[in-house]
Amino acid sequence: MKICVIGGANVDITAVSASAFQLGDSNPGSVHVSWGGVGRNIAHNLALLGHEVELLTIFGGGIFGPVIEAACREIGIGTGHSEIAPEGTHSFFVSINNADGELVGGVADMTATDGMTPSWLERRLPLLESADAVVADANSPAESLAWLIGHCTCPLYLDAVSTAKAGRIREAVELSERKRFFALKCNALEGKMLADVPGAQRRYTSLGAEGLRVQENGQVFEFPALPCIVRNVTGGGDALLAGIVHAGPSATVAESARWGLLCARCAVESPSTVSDAIASLR
Repeated sequence: MKICVIGGANVDITAVSASAFQLGDSNPGSVHVSWGGVGRNIAHNLALLGHEVELLTIFGGGIFGPVIEAACREIGIGTGHSEIAPEGTHSFFVSINNADGELVGGVADMTATDGMTPSWLERRLPLLESADAVVADANSPAESLAWLIGHCTCPLYLDAVSTAKAGRIREAVELSERKRFFALKCNALEGKMLADVPGAQRRYTSLGAEGLRVQENGQVFEFPALPCIVRNVTGGGDALLAGIVHAGPSATVAESARWGLLCARCAVESPSTVSDAIASLR
């Protein structure tokens, strides 16, 4: 498929404590730096799964922006319609994980994506119209997400990203005249925030170790998580959505859930945000 992914691309700095994390104290452990961002991670996973992927983003300014863009091109992600922000506009995510790989907390500085306005997207409408699917994360402003809901003619998948960003999807649906899109992916906390938000044909709610819940046409489907050894949960949700998109909009709920959970397992078993092992699932 030809897939357009719209969202964040940033530097991921992941710290993992060697033992149970102690708040308010310095914890021995390891620090790993990689390229991340929800949109970029989804695009990376989809490229590994063999799709033709174009990433629409504004890379952070300074020394990292050009480096991340070059890294995207090297792994087969198109960036010809993206931009690099001016110096001083950032795109970073710093996370702290416990020894068991679970997230203790994180800080996201995603000011670069504020420039992805409706007019910025409108200039790229021919690209969106040529895609078989569009994926957008909630790092974009609510007005931009509303514009996408109103203008995407192919299936649109939205990712809530975080509790801090999930409200943008609520606002986007309220602003949009169409108010309908194909799929929403969120975690349990984000799902509670968006429980009464209409518009999605399918709602995928990641329940972590408890698996995946999918809602469609008033029906609720539950799928257990696959057995795995968790090393890093950062990126698991991004891989989940990539697997769901890979299955295609015509896939059954069960088939899309199967692909999502397979990709999520690969991701959380890897110390990296994106696992190259996902390519073996093709």
